[in-house]
Amino acid sequence: MNITGSCHCGEVQYQATVNPDKTMICHCSDCQQLSGTAFRTVVMSIPDGLTFTNGCVKEYIKTAQSGNKRAQGFCANCGSAIYATSVGEGEKVFGIRLGTVDQKAALIPKVQIWQRSSVNWLENISEIKSFSTVP
Repeated sequence: MNITGSCHCGEVQYQATVNPDKTMICHCSDCQQLSGTAFRTVVMSIPDGLTFTNGCVKEYIKTAQSGNKRAQGFCANCGSAIYATSVGEGEKVFGIRLGTVDQKAALIPKVQIWQRSSVNWLENISEIKSFSTVP
């Protein structure tokens, strides 16, 4: 599936080819901290399937809970997280942050990972009062 997307301020724009069956929710503590919320939703690109059409990302390297080094790509202007990928030579598969994808409604998570780090209130989220806008 071909997708497009951008950061919050629009400085970074991209196009990518992704596998919709590899859309997932990650509950690891790194994703919680990086997103500032309870989990992060990503879709995986095909190898080398991400191209920037405007701007460029800033990257830093972090050792993940898995022990693997991961490059985190984000907009240097607004701070929007765009992707995570492996470090080193070779083809790159990008975990593209679903919140930046224009076609996010078409990408339904198929799996949840790092569930052991999940916040306990997510089990009952459907019971929390909700509104279509701010009350």
